[in-house]
Amino acid sequence: MKKKLAGITLAGAVALASFGVGNSLIQTEAKVEHKSAKKPKNVIMMVMDGTSSNATTLARWYKGKPLHMDQLMAGGVRAYSAESAITDSAPAATALATGNKSNSGYVGVLPSVVNTPGVKSVEKEDQFRPVANVLEGAKLSGRATGMATSEIQHATPAGFSAHNYNRDDFQTLAEQQVYQNMDVVLGGGKQSLLPGAEEKSRKDGENLVNVLNKRGYDFVENKKELEQSRSKKIWGNFADRDLAYDMDRPQTKTEQPKLSEMTNKAITTLSKDKDGFFLFVEGSKTDWAAHANDPVGMISDVLAFDEAVGKAVEFAKKDGNTMVIAIADHGNSGLSIGNANTTKGYDTTPVSAYIDPLKKAKMTLEGATSKLKEDLSNKEEVAALYGLSNLTSEEKAQLTKARDKKEISATLPKLLANRANLGFTTGGHTGEDVFLYSYGVNRPMGHFDNTDIAKHMAKSMNINLNELTNELFIEANKAFKGSNVAIDTKDKNNPVLVVTNNKRTVRFPVNKNIAIVNGKEMQMDSVIVQDKNGRFFVPKQAQQIVKNAK
Repeated sequence: MKKKLAGITLAGAVALASFGVGNSLIQTEAKVEHKSAKKPKNVIMMVMDGTSSNATTLARWYKGKPLHMDQLMAGGVRAYSAESAITDSAPAATALATGNKSNSGYVGVLPSVVNTPGVKSVEKEDQFRPVANVLEGAKLSGRATGMATSEIQHATPAGFSAHNYNRDDFQTLAEQQVYQNMDVVLGGGKQSLLPGAEEKSRKDGENLVNVLNKRGYDFVENKKELEQSRSKKIWGNFADRDLAYDMDRPQTKTEQPKLSEMTNKAITTLSKDKDGFFLFVEGSKTDWAAHANDPVGMISDVLAFDEAVGKAVEFAKKDGNTMVIAIADHGNSGLSIGNANTTKGYDTTPVSAYIDPLKKAKMTLEGATSKLKEDLSNKEEVAALYGLSNLTSEEKAQLTKARDKKEISATLPKLLANRANLGFTTGGHTGEDVFLYSYGVNRPMGHFDNTDIAKHMAKSMNINLNELTNELFIEANKAFKGSNVAIDTKDKNNPVLVVTNNKRTVRFPVNKNIAIVNGKEMQMDSVIVQDKNGRFFVPKQAQQIVKNAK
């Protein structure tokens, strides 16, 4: 049976623009392939982080045959944020997941700065307010939910599963994700679940792996364990932080599953739910490689993502009741196929002049430089791993000038790009429109704002994001009028909202979906969120818990 939210029934609702901050610069009507009333039972949302169109073109030439995505080409997407023509991954994910424009670094919350033409301003009281996402809506509609990515706490997956004004606050993001009660979560990021001295270890002393075990997850840590799991609830952490590039796996002998394997396992597990499922999949490290101007890494992760798309479409074709969307959240690096070397003769330069130098690489930049010795005495061997064998005297001179790993990491891609006749304009993101790929029931087709994608998915699943936000995120002082509302900060890392009414006291720990009454925990449909201004936001369900507390 489908779940119902207090006050509204999700079935039959329609998706509306949320808070008026998602308006496009150019208004376009959403187009879909099917004009009938049929809507998908399952939705698979796939995001290539930081992937410009030239990256997919280069990957296709490298592969030597069409990509799976090529058959799904459906249009384009505008990817600006509330404050810039060039978006950060956090507001890009927020737009794609919630239907709202936001600011750099903001995950699943409304913006505080709006200066982009065509984007409506936000009332001061709504700044930083958490807003509901399509995964939360899918979960409350009765569907199973899941994610597969490289590092689970990174901005893009966090945009579909958490709410915070700081994308780098892995402590908060990880905890909210654990308490979201998703069915399948696969990727790296174990460090953020455990206390310790490492950079991203938990500083609040909480062991979230223990929480996952208590909540019935099969916690798996390698490809074999994932394949063997028959659980309906799986949490896979295959690295302390991010997963390896596919191209680096033969050299590192990793036991990590590939993105396509995680996607396939997630689909197999989630599709057992009779009410359907929502799955988010991210190809994460194209973006990382683009920041480093590493064409080999970009190709590696585009092809890994494309293989995952192939698995999703294979299921959708057999199932006949699934919508698949694949999209880049923004461009990165300003990659060009052609550089100063091809100013003259560009029209007669063969494909091999671009691809053959890249084919010589055995590892990505990240993989090759991980082999550097402390004294850097093997610089040339590392360069050869990256496809730069038989260095010219000029190339050797540039490599010799590199005095540490950071400088070597900056030098090697410049040398390879020159050999491969590739250009880069920046080490940051870029502001061009990105491609939209889609397949299946009610698939979107046309030219969209990124906020339209969230609204289309929501409408396809009979979810009203506006109403859902008002059900899940009520400011505590408004939710509990007439009660004594206080914040217990004895543990600075774990503040607790304390509500007392007629001698009845209920405690709501931040970032968790639990209410504590007389020492007994009760689970709610949403996590408790604290915004940048210190305000707590609670689900409507919390009001009833306080009212009924004895």
